[in-house]
Amino acid sequence: MAELEGLEFGKSDFVLLDEVTMEQFMENLRLRFEKGRIYTYIGEVVVSVNPYRQMDIYGKDTIEAYRGRELYENPPHLYAVSDAAYKAMKRRAKDTCIVISGESGAGKTEASKYIMQYIAAITNPSQRAEVESVKNVLLKSNCVLEAFGNAKTNRNDNSSRFGKYMDINFNFNGDPTGGHINNYLLEKSRVVHQQEGERNFHSFYQLLRGGSEETLAAFHLQNDPAVYVYTKEGAATVTSNNDRTSHKAVISALEVIGFSKEEINSIYQILASILLLGNLQFESDGESVQILGQEAVNQISELTATEPESVSKTLLYRTVACFGFITALYERLFGWIVGRINTVIEVKDYNPVLHGKNTVIGVLDIYGFEIFDNNSFEQFCINYCNEKLQQLFIELILQQEQAEYQREGITWQHIDYFNNQIIVDLVEQPHKGIISILDEACLTVGNVTDTVCLDSMDTKLAQHPHYTSRKLSPSDKSMEFQKHFRIRHYAGDVTYSVEGILDKNKDLLFQDFKRLMYNSTNPVLKEMWPDGQLSITEVTKRPLTAATLFKNSIVALVDKLACKEPYYVRCIKPNEMKSPMLFDDARCQHQVAYLGLLENVMVRRAGFAYRQPYARFLQRYKMTCEYTWPNHLMASDREAVEAIVTQHGFQDDVAYGHTKLFVRTPRSLFTLEQERAALIPILVLFLQKVWRGALARMRCRRMRAIYAIMGCYKRYKVKAHFWEVERRFANVRNMADYGKSVEWPTPPAALAQFHKNTVMLHRRWWARQIVKKIPPSDMLEVRAKVAALTALSGERKDWGISRAWERDYLANARDCPQTSSGFIRVSKELRNKDEYSQVLFSGFCRKVNRFNKSTDRSLLVTDKFVYKLEPKKQYKVMKRLPLDAFTGLSLTSGVDQMVVLHTSSEDDVLLCLQRGVLCPNQDRVGELVGALVDHFTRVRKVQFPVKVCRSAVQLHMRGKLKSVTVETKPGQAAADFKKSRDGFILLFPGN
Repeated sequence: MAELEGLEFGKSDFVLLDEVTMEQFMENLRLRFEKGRIYTYIGEVVVSVNPYRQMDIYGKDTIEAYRGRELYENPPHLYAVSDAAYKAMKRRAKDTCIVISGESGAGKTEASKYIMQYIAAITNPSQRAEVESVKNVLLKSNCVLEAFGNAKTNRNDNSSRFGKYMDINFNFNGDPTGGHINNYLLEKSRVVHQQEGERNFHSFYQLLRGGSEETLAAFHLQNDPAVYVYTKEGAATVTSNNDRTSHKAVISALEVIGFSKEEINSIYQILASILLLGNLQFESDGESVQILGQEAVNQISELTATEPESVSKTLLYRTVACFGFITALYERLFGWIVGRINTVIEVKDYNPVLHGKNTVIGVLDIYGFEIFDNNSFEQFCINYCNEKLQQLFIELILQQEQAEYQREGITWQHIDYFNNQIIVDLVEQPHKGIISILDEACLTVGNVTDTVCLDSMDTKLAQHPHYTSRKLSPSDKSMEFQKHFRIRHYAGDVTYSVEGILDKNKDLLFQDFKRLMYNSTNPVLKEMWPDGQLSITEVTKRPLTAATLFKNSIVALVDKLACKEPYYVRCIKPNEMKSPMLFDDARCQHQVAYLGLLENVMVRRAGFAYRQPYARFLQRYKMTCEYTWPNHLMASDREAVEAIVTQHGFQDDVAYGHTKLFVRTPRSLFTLEQERAALIPILVLFLQKVWRGALARMRCRRMRAIYAIMGCYKRYKVKAHFWEVERRFANVRNMADYGKSVEWPTPPAALAQFHKNTVMLHRRWWARQIVKKIPPSDMLEVRAKVAALTALSGERKDWGISRAWERDYLANARDCPQTSSGFIRVSKELRNKDEYSQVLFSGFCRKVNRFNKSTDRSLLVTDKFVYKLEPKKQYKVMKRLPLDAFTGLSLTSGVDQMVVLHTSSEDDVLLCLQRGVLCPNQDRVGELVGALVDHFTRVRKVQFPVKVCRSAVQLHMRGKLKSVTVETKPGQAAADFKKSRDGFILLFPGN
């Protein structure tokens, strides 16, 4: 935490100084710089000292340490003020801005980049693609604008030569959705002239040193900046920037932003044109002017996509104005690049109803106060801009603060401070200010020179305490007569030269230059010069001067900043040598003085860190007090706020105004925020519980209603089904088929099982009605047929169901007229001997004996034994097996009469039933199956398995597995078995 930072690093907040004096302020600032602590607070203002070296305090771990934290929880840092601005924007839906100020070389540009990086890092945790795209464009725009708007000066290797204000738009989730960039007063004169030891804009050197050989050849350039007039001054200058690497980064950034390859090519074609224009040479014979070397003109016309004759004509007609054309060409290029970036990042089709309020964080990175050996129109505008920003700081931090305390009735000790409004009026006051005098001189008809304009200023401003010149101060030899004037700025005295000041203020560009560019076939160039479409005879309104345009843009900027909640970063340059070790006391003290930092500390120590209207404070923190949640019953919101403060014990740290509560230290507010943050999830859970309960009850009522309707409907469907069944089957007793032909209605799902049971009951009833008509003497046959039907399961097509089953065919005189009497006699003997009560089946068969030979035999199956008889020997019993010894039966699916009776001893009986005499085509296999299955299941109460084989039948003979197949043999008199390699083959007569 900031207050726990060791004393060896000094005070992390200047408000904590023992005495507020310049000596103690400077001593603390120097100590922290020497200890590597470049950031220090003044309340919520961050004072930043340029370290002139890379510092390991901007990584991901540092970002996470500052994310969502209050200012005083961590040591001072740019990330802390960035997070404070972001939280204020997100929590209170307030537009905020971060104003970065300080002189050239104090580190403003780097500070703005770190702020942008932090905001990008803490937003869009869900990694939504469209938000990531916006963040990438916002970050990459810095790289592009630095290349085309920054340059090396004697004070700074990466000095912003333009002012930049960026608005970043956020949705209700706090994710960036777009933005807008405003640029102010590009120092375009740098294109054609640089002071000794300085460079042109970075973009020229990046192109010459980083462009490929093919690119430079296409642009008619060489990779040596010393070859070109506009870059030779900085060609040998040492800089910390790597032009080759930077060029690749700029090309990549342009592509990420969305510039097409054609647009990127056009940008660098314009840069090449400017370099070639700078190398043009003219000669004069006293009457006319000629361009030396037509090749250069052809190259320029090729790069600008114009006609060579038009280029020559325009340049020769306005030779003196060429410098103005060249600087305007670069200025238009820069403005077009900014506008092109804005078309990508600006928020489009934003609907506050759908997406919530669109809030903004503004970041201002603008040129610092400048005092050069030769200060001209550009330095005058830049320093005026800094005066306006200092005035805004005074109004917001000092003047408005004290005025609010007086308005709210808060006891307050007045702090004296320098109000620079008098300097601002000196520059911008209508009719009397310097800008008005310059404009008047530019508009006056006749030969008005720079010295005439200076005389006019001397006359009108002679009594102003912050203005002087050599004419008004003859003894001051630091100024020259008819050349210099001096303004006593808040940051120090600056002497300005009036040479060329009127031309720079007029900033005129002749129409023929504009038409030349407008008539280019390059669409990018044409788009930059829309005013070139006017013909030379068309009369247009006189344009505003450069100073007035700049003043209007700065006034609009200040108004924009004034309507936002400001956060300040005050940058200090520790020395002129760019040394990481040197701390120049006098240089730093001067900056502290003109930045008003000491007065800022005094106001902060005497004032309050936070103030909020009672209603808004109550709305945010009422859940932290039992007397105010959910709604208070007190006489006023102020009393409710007092109850909150009293409950938390902050009485000594607050003051009560007429309409607002003032909190002195951030710690009290942070304690409230912590408690609120802890309560919010509980309240959310409570609301969720109540709402979920309401939803559950609504669903319950709805479900009950649904189930009631469903119940009624189901009951109706059930009753309707019963009614329909009753209607259809009402007369089945009187039908010939007892309702077998009646179609059953489709049941509802709830009655599916009931329907199955009902159908089964009807079938059983129907069967009962049919069976009732069958004579008792036929019941045995019926039961056998049912058993066969069940056992064969449709696997055998013909099994004798359509004929009468006689069972005991050997006793039937019609079937066996010659042997029936002998069989009857033997049957009686066996009945008496073995005491069986019923013959299940008897008939002739062809059987395979134990010697694997087939012979004709008779088969007698009773309810106790199975007999093998020899019909040729008066039905002598050849073999008797108990019926219990048989475990199942196998047969084929064909028309053959082969049957295998399986035994438990694995000595199965293989035979082929022979058909009767009267009916040679009878199938008796089904009858044998039905008789056995019916007897086993009905009498013995056990299952008798029946296997129907489609090909070979497997059996065991004396424990050995054998296979029997069937072959249909035309002309075969009777069925017979033939031995095969793995068993037997039944040769069955057939077609």
